[in-house]
Amino acid sequence: MRQAREFLRLRYRDVEQASQRIATMHGNPEFAIGLSRLADIENRGTLPTVYRLYSLCVIYRLDFATVLSWYGISLDELPADAAQLPLDNTHLVGFEPRVNVSASIPLELDPDFDPKKTSFISRQVRLWGRVPVALLGDLDLKRHRYGYIGLEDWFMYPILPPGSFVQIDESKRRIAREGWAHEYERPLYFVEHRYGHTCAWCTEQSGLLILHPHSSSKELPQIYRMPGEAEVIGQVVAVAMRLDLGKRRHTHS
Repeated sequence: MRQAREFLRLRYRDVEQASQRIATMHGNPEFAIGLSRLADIENRGTLPTVYRLYSLCVIYRLDFATVLSWYGISLDELPADAAQLPLDNTHLVGFEPRVNVSASIPLELDPDFDPKKTSFISRQVRLWGRVPVALLGDLDLKRHRYGYIGLEDWFMYPILPPGSFVQIDESKRRIAREGWAHEYERPLYFVEHRYGHTCAWCTEQSGLLILHPHSSSKELPQIYRMPGEAEVIGQVVAVAMRLDLGKRRHTHS
């Protein structure tokens, strides 16, 4: 704050008088900043009230969100933080997209990428880039990896339709044996095996990893020896899926 004031060559008295004008314009004395209070903010680390912070931003020509970041508050994290505190009731989200928000997303995929096949997308990305995007603060590339369900992969349909993207938590590789009440709560795992990749319900038995399909898919279970023939990359913790599969609905003869 001191550097911002000194850069504009403003004295304490100049800031005080300007803040009083702001207080008069808004009809609220809370916008005014006295000399002693300004000294405390600059020299003693006193936190300004939201009104005084607004006045300082106006006087110093500073972006309010930028000044908040000086105090350890990032407005860009609002959507992500809210996602960690879910509410019981269905509600609208009031966060406005910020033009300077960006997230790392794949800009270039490996030329051998085949959209028909399920793949470990984190290994297919040749180039990541920062691209402006709203409400993607929960994208965590350090902790999570990402997979793609091939357009011809109906193994977990309808829970996991073809063309879906999945978020994988690599810290959760151990197959859970219980803890769910119905199929939508049962953990899904992303598995790499000798034929490629499969996302499925899993069980371990006598050194074998059994990949169970959804009954509606009419697929057969897949069985691999552990270790050697398959590796559990992690548990699926989030899904982005398509809902327009009516014309491509999978049927078996």
